[in-house]
Amino acid sequence: MAAGSGSGEDTSRPEDPPHPSDAIYADGPETGEIRVSADQIRAEAEDLADDTLQEVAAKAASRDDRPEKGDDGGSEKPGEGDDGGSDKPGEADGDPDEADDDSEDGDHDEDGGEPEDGDDPGEPGAPASSRADADGEPDPVAAAKPDDVIREPGDISPDTAEGETGEARRVGAEGETRPMEGGAERPNPKLALVYNPIKVDADALRGSVERLSAEAGWEEPLFYETTVDDLGDDVTRQALEVGVNAVLVAGGDGTVRAVSEAMAGSGVPLTIVPSGTGNLLARNLRLPLDDPETMIRATFEGDSIGVDIGFAALRRPTGKTEEHAFVVMGGMGLDAAMIANTSPQLKKSVGWVAYVDGAARSLAGAKPFRIMYQISGHRLHSARVQSVLFANCGSLPAGLELIPEASVTDGSMDIVVFQPKGPLGWIFVWRRVAWDNSFLRKFRAGRRVLALRTRDNAVRYARGAELEVGATEPQFVQLDGDEFGEAVSVRARVVPGGLEITVPEGHDVSGL
Repeated sequence: MAAGSGSGEDTSRPEDPPHPSDAIYADGPETGEIRVSADQIRAEAEDLADDTLQEVAAKAASRDDRPEKGDDGGSEKPGEGDDGGSDKPGEADGDPDEADDDSEDGDHDEDGGEPEDGDDPGEPGAPASSRADADGEPDPVAAAKPDDVIREPGDISPDTAEGETGEARRVGAEGETRPMEGGAERPNPKLALVYNPIKVDADALRGSVERLSAEAGWEEPLFYETTVDDLGDDVTRQALEVGVNAVLVAGGDGTVRAVSEAMAGSGVPLTIVPSGTGNLLARNLRLPLDDPETMIRATFEGDSIGVDIGFAALRRPTGKTEEHAFVVMGGMGLDAAMIANTSPQLKKSVGWVAYVDGAARSLAGAKPFRIMYQISGHRLHSARVQSVLFANCGSLPAGLELIPEASVTDGSMDIVVFQPKGPLGWIFVWRRVAWDNSFLRKFRAGRRVLALRTRDNAVRYARGAELEVGATEPQFVQLDGDEFGEAVSVRARVVPGGLEITVPEGHDVSGL
C-alpha cells in the first residue's frame, strides 16, 4: 500500500474496506486484506439482518396488542415523528477526528467543506394535512412540488383501462377479474404470477404458466396484474398470505424490485421471467433473457439460491423517513437525476438506450454537491461528488461492468463514489468503467497493463454492510432504475441471503 500523504488524518481510525476491483492496480490492496475485510463485512451484515428481524417481530407483536380498528381511525406510519437521529452523516458532528478527506482527493473548498449556517437538510416542510384532502386523496398541488411536475414510476405506464380504479387486480386465465381475497381455499402446491401487463404478452404468459402448472401437478395459478398504484408489492403480500409455494414475476426492473421487497425473508422462492427494459437482476444472475418458458418450468423443476437484498431508508426534506428495497443498485445524485430526466416514452421505444438522452440532459447542468458519508465501522468522510451508488450487482446492459467484483451472494454491499474533477475527470470515469472494467480485465495482456497503473480518484470503490450518506441539499434518489424523489440522507444496508431466487436445474451459480 502507498504511504500516507501527510494530510494530518487520524491514521489510528480504520480505513475504508479494501475493494477487490482495485486489487488489479499497482497500488491496490493485497488479497489477504480483501479476504479479511469480506469476512468482517458479512458478519456485520448478518448482525444487522438479525437486528432487523427482531425489530419486525417486536412491531408485529405490538400490532397484535393494539385495540381493533375504529378506536382512533388511524395508524402510525413508519418514519413519522423520527427526527433521524443526531449522528447522521451530513449533520454537524464537531469531532475533529472526522476530518474532511478531500485532501487526499485533491479537492479543496474555500468553505472547508462545512455546511453553511441555516442549511439544515432536515428542516420540516409543509404539514401533512396540506398534502391530502378530506377524503384522504393526494393533493395534486402538493404532489407536484417543487417544480410543478407530477412524476409516475417509469416502469409502469400511467394509463389505465377505462373504468378501472388504478389498483392492482387479480385476474383469471382469460384475463377476467377475480375476487382479490380468493385463493386460500385451494390446496397446495400453488403459485402466483405477478406481472406488468404493459411489459408482457399477458394472454400468452398466463397460458404458459397455467399449462406448465397443470403438467407439474400443481393447482390452478393465481394471477395478479400491477398498475401505477401498486407496482406489485401489495399483491405479492396477499399471495404470500394465502400460502403460495412460489411466486413468478414478469415486468421491468421496477416490478422485480417491488415484488422482491414483499418477498424478502419469506423463504418462498421467486422466479424471474425476464421482460421489460433492463432485466438487470436476471443479467447479473446469468438467467436466460429470451426464453420465458425455461424460467417458468424452473419453478417446478429447478433449484433455488439465496441472494442478498438491499434496503434504503430515505429521509425526505420534510423529515419523514421511508424504507424501500433494491436488488440491483441505488444511488443519490447525478445517476438519479439522469433517470428523472429520461423520457418514459423514449424508454418504451428504444429501451435502456433512452438513458443516454437522460444523461445528456443531466450532465449539461450537473454540479458537484457536498456530502458526508460513512461505511459502518469506519471513519466519516466529507467530499464533493457527482453521485454515490450503493450496489448489490455490478453488471449493466451493453456489457458494461460498473463493479466487476460485485456479487449478489457475498453478504456485502459495494459503494461507488463518482467525483470527477472537471470535464477531464469524466474521461477518467468512462475509462475506468468502459475500458478498464469492461474490456482490459477480460484479457491477460490487459490485466498486465492495469497492473502497471495506479488508481485515479475519479471513481472510488469501497465495500461494507451499511452506508450512511447525507447531503447539504436535497438530491434525487433512484432504486433499481426507478426515481424515488428527493432525499437529504440515505441509510443503505444489505440482508445476506434475504431473497430466494429460482434458477434452472444445473444453472452455473459459480461467481455470482
